[in-house]
Amino acid sequence: MTKAAVYTRTGDKGTTGLYTGQRVPKQSLRVEAYGSIDEITSALGMARALCEHQDVKATVLKVQTLLMSMMADVASIGGERYINESHVTLFESTIDKFDEKLEPLAHFLVPGDKPGAAALDLARTATRRAERNLLRLAEKEEVNQNVLVCINRLSDLCFILERVETEL
Repeated sequence: MTKAAVYTRTGDKGTTGLYTGQRVPKQSLRVEAYGSIDEITSALGMARALCEHQDVKATVLKVQTLLMSMMADVASIGGERYINESHVTLFESTIDKFDEKLEPLAHFLVPGDKPGAAALDLARTATRRAERNLLRLAEKEEVNQNVLVCINRLSDLCFILERVETEL
């Protein structure tokens, strides 16, 4: 069996293929949007490697897996929707579950007290950038509204998980 090359040469002229097969410029808003979600996945990978709480690690891994579906959704034009209202509910219930363990916040957090918490804050800021990229895309092209809501909830979840790593 012959091993396939990692490189395809299909992007050498500045285009890339979407999940649904269309070719678009690599600098398109759509590619920027799903690329920024990919960055969140990596930032969360670092957080998972550094976090101390096993329940936080397990939650982060579930989110990373879900982000793959979110990228597929954003990398599709006219294709199947992978993110739906049940995902919004999942983010909200997860935020509520962790938030119940915490005291009300009385001050701003400055990242850096613990490595896992700092990595989660980096993921939170990457999520905010991804949200801005998705909103720019949504001004020009169709974007699944559930993706927009989930990405907004994800930044909240990263913040709550950061607090769990720092305070508990």
